[in-house]
Amino acid sequence: MSDLKTEFLCTVTANVDWRQVIDVGVTPHGIRQIIYIKGGTFRGPKLKGTVLPGGGDWFVRRADQMVELDVRCVLCTDDNQLIYCCFRGINEMTSEAAIKAITGQYIDSSKYYFRVTAVTETGSEKYAWLNRVVAVGMGKLVPTGVEYEIYTVL
Repeated sequence: MSDLKTEFLCTVTANVDWRQVIDVGVTPHGIRQIIYIKGGTFRGPKLKGTVLPGGGDWFVRRADQMVELDVRCVLCTDDNQLIYCCFRGINEMTSEAAIKAITGQYIDSSKYYFRVTAVTETGSEKYAWLNRVVAVGMGKLVPTGVEYEIYTVL
């Protein structure tokens, strides 16, 4: 069996307001909360542009304190093509780190685990190759929101 190989796809930076989390409450799956994406940017060797406002993360804090991420957003390339993105993943951090995040403080990314799988869809002929890739990424909390380093699995 060969080693898993990846290629850098892009960095997605999503701006959020940590103070405006919608708390749905305790559900059968855990504590459901929603945070909306206000906008952002993405940049990689084959594509770049903006993250459109209106996406969000419909996350669940499980009984074991792990957070299941369910991020959905739309990217608009610099040549005006739209790409739908869905990031599913896991975030594990201490309560102390979570408090720092929601108060806009820097958190060393080595202090938590934040990984995602990424699925993209587009109707653009130019970017149709994105419909056929599997991608994974590492998330990082930043004072303005979240940053994802996304890699295509070759």
